[in-house]
Amino acid sequence: MSAKLYPLKFIPQFKSVIWGGSRLAAFKATEAATNDVGESWELSDVTGHESIVANGDLQGCSLHDLITQYGEKLVGEVPLRRFGTKFPILIKLIDANDDLSVQVHPDDTLAAARHNCMGKTEMWYVIDVQPGAKIYAGMARHITPDQYVSHVADGTFTEDIACHQSHPGDVFFIPAGRVHAIGAGNLIAEIQQTSDITYRIYDYNRRDAQGNQRQLHTEEARDAIDYNVSTDYLTSYDHNAPVATLVDCPFFTAKLLKPQGTLAVDMPQGSFLSLTAVSGKACIIADGVTVSIRQGETVLVPAETSSLTLGGTATILSASIPSEK
Repeated sequence: MSAKLYPLKFIPQFKSVIWGGSRLAAFKATEAATNDVGESWELSDVTGHESIVANGDLQGCSLHDLITQYGEKLVGEVPLRRFGTKFPILIKLIDANDDLSVQVHPDDTLAAARHNCMGKTEMWYVIDVQPGAKIYAGMARHITPDQYVSHVADGTFTEDIACHQSHPGDVFFIPAGRVHAIGAGNLIAEIQQTSDITYRIYDYNRRDAQGNQRQLHTEEARDAIDYNVSTDYLTSYDHNAPVATLVDCPFFTAKLLKPQGTLAVDMPQGSFLSLTAVSGKACIIADGVTVSIRQGETVLVPAETSSLTLGGTATILSASIPSEK
């Protein structure tokens, strides 16, 4: 007989990278094996990097195995219909101790044709910043694909990208095709499609531990970039609302929840709900089962949950999957 589902916690996966630092372990109040951790994968079904349950009767089970076993009860009718048994989003925490590379991600059509996988649309919630931290997102001026190639070659392409001073609470939506980079000093929560496809355009001529420059994908990125210019790349929302919608796109809906005591939360129609605490601590009461959550933790609330309440003073980033738009 299968164990009854409940709010699930997972073992974080720390990723060592050349631009990483030591803030993630401190933020999560845990330990890391190295001081160059750039990412903590909180909820993942990327092949070879599947999340493992850390609490309760299902401890030790992988997220992918649970989807296979529980199906709609865990993820909901909408994700199961749209994505099958592949969990459709990847949730990360990111510590940019140094500048990340300038990059772009392909959309679903291009990713399917080239890599037989999903594209990568994502969003960033800025948790904390060090003085002078910047976010690079979107085009600052219109250029042609040929000009892009020329500017990459002569080292001036970074001048074509919009630069933003970052602040705690800032939200940046990065649809597939939008050129972007996280600048040094940012601590960020990221929600993205389940895809690990990145086209690296510029990497500051850095070298890895073996002295090699990281691979660039200038030509691949040429056809993936959205060259249009927007008037504002920063997402506006009510920072004081107990529930604020941050992103509502075809691939995920993200909200910011601030219980400040007790907050009844509506479960999304036909979908799971992920909860990531970006500050504070709270208790999650799902159909009478209570699970704690604190800063740096992520909890997956099963789609079959009928009653959900948050108690505490945490700030929580939620994500779910909408029906096709």
